Amino acid sequence: MSASAIRNIDRSSRDPEFGPWLAHASVLVVDDEPGMRNFLVRTLGPRCKRIEEAADTEEATRKLDQQHFDVVILDNIMPGRNGVDWLAEQRAIGFFAEAILMTAFADLETAIQALRAGAADFVLKPFRSNQIINAVARCLDRLRLQRENNVLRFELRAASDHMLLRDRLIGESEPIQRVRETIARVAPLPTTVLLTGESGTGKEVAARTLHSLSDRADKPFVPVNCAAIPPDMIESELFGHLKGAFTNAGSAREGLFMHAHGGTLFLDEIGELPLSLQSKLLRVLEDRRVRPVGAEREVPVDLRFIFATNADLAQQVQANRFRADLYFRINVLQIHLPPLKERGNDVRDLAALFMTKLSQQLGVPQVALDEAAREAMARYPWPGNVRELRNLIERTLILGRFPYEQLAYDGLPQAQARQEAESLAEMERRHILAVLREVGGNREEAARRLGVSRKTIDRKCAVWNA
Repeated sequence: MSASAIRNIDRSSRDPEFGPWLAHASVLVVDDEPGMRNFLVRTLGPRCKRIEEAADTEEATRKLDQQHFDVVILDNIMPGRNGVDWLAEQRAIGFFAEAILMTAFADLETAIQALRAGAADFVLKPFRSNQIINAVARCLDRLRLQRENNVLRFELRAASDHMLLRDRLIGESEPIQRVRETIARVAPLPTTVLLTGESGTGKEVAARTLHSLSDRADKPFVPVNCAAIPPDMIESELFGHLKGAFTNAGSAREGLFMHAHGGTLFLDEIGELPLSLQSKLLRVLEDRRVRPVGAEREVPVDLRFIFATNADLAQQVQANRFRADLYFRINVLQIHLPPLKERGNDVRDLAALFMTKLSQQLGVPQVALDEAAREAMARYPWPGNVRELRNLIERTLILGRFPYEQLAYDGLPQAQARQEAESLAEMERRHILAVLREVGGNREEAARRLGVSRKTIDRKCAVWNA
């Protein structure tokens, strides 16, 4: 059957039970028997995106050289050379498709040879149509999982490089040295720590440093952003739940408290935790026991708690938005992360680090930061702190030049803006609104450029009636 005829096959009979992967798969059938090739084409053709056939290994090699196949179905006994030897040869020169070996002789030696040659499945002739369909579906599922795992591993490495500062505090300024000294003193102790500071100052970095210097360093570190979990889900996420505890709870699930058992639980943006959960968190802190949603018994947990916030919790207590007893319970030792504008030459050190790492990550050459660029960075107040600096360096690498215009308010050079007797709050307002105008009012993009959350942009715009 020709390729054009194959493309015209009615695919209405594709089996949805095998999912979209089978429907999008390309398959090559290699067998010297026309009857077997015809059977496989009729069986798989309506279910696959593309199917080709080859009467011998030489024709199969030519087809592999011409196009990509997801799965190759290969007969073992053919004139000239057997399928196992051909498969081994193809693997050695760069053949990555999944392979299914067909054979009429079920002996252990052949099976071992097939596996060694790189066959993913082994089908004994004669077989029924559903057997070969299932074999192909298994191969495609295995291929999908392998690809997803590879992508996830890459994303994790990229995310680690993207954060850059994830496991260490960079800089030699006096404020950051004081933070390091305090962390070193408290890390070996079980004391609960509250990290405060503006968004983007490195609170999670400090939390990870605390964990790595503690006696729990080889145990889990579980970071949780309280503002990122919907209020109706956060209890089950933290405490876990039993099967049937609520709608859609089809199975029991351990919560993040249990996931962090023996290690450190880092609750970021603790000021966003709903009031209804604050009393339950207080009980966990006092009793070191959690009760999953729908459970009658409590589960003991061994945790070190680290909290973080960019809000004024004392002010929230006065406004009845945060429980006073919880505030006093978590505020045993407070470590303030200084804003970038107070860290002096750390800006240059961080910029150099970002330039080196991001140029490798993006695969582009570094951009030299001359004295004018360094002075511009030193003058700039960095309302988005380290995140904003990182974004600026990435933008520099993409543009191939240092974007001086980004360090200005409403088009005014920063030096001129600093001469105006503006409060820091007004400077921040002007800068955020300028970036919003630049991106056409897209708050998501503005938040990304500034290195802050979308929620921060929304909150400030509401205050400014913007």
